[in-house]
Amino acid sequence: QVQLVESGGGLVQAGGSLRLSCAASGRASSTYAMGWFRQAPGKEREFVAAISWNGGSTSYKDSVKGRFTISRDNAKNTVYFQLNSLKPEDTAVYYCAADSTFTTISTRARFWGQGTQVTVSS
Repeated sequence: QVQLVESGGGLVQAGGSLRLSCAASGRASSTYAMGWFRQAPGKEREFVAAISWNGGSTSYKDSVKGRFTISRDNAKNTVYFQLNSLKPEDTAVYYCAADSTFTTISTRARFWGQGTQVTVSS
């Protein structure tokens, strides 16, 4: 089992930045691929970004490329998500997720956090 706890959400003006964190605990959590997903009001949850267990590979949703950056520090069992140039359409609950396989985490994640709210005002 892997437990995930997100933090760092909040209210920010358009063009601003936030850094989300996801603290992972549990057996071999540092060996898992990690991802960030989001769910806006009235919409389905969607994949946003993922990182392989050693940080060597990353993937992003097209609309966030160049603005958002996923990274990890396995010594701290923490994954970070730097959100820059935020837009009102980025408003959503952001969820951290973990899975054993990087190539499929965008469509199938085994472990989930509770989410953190990001609100971008115009």
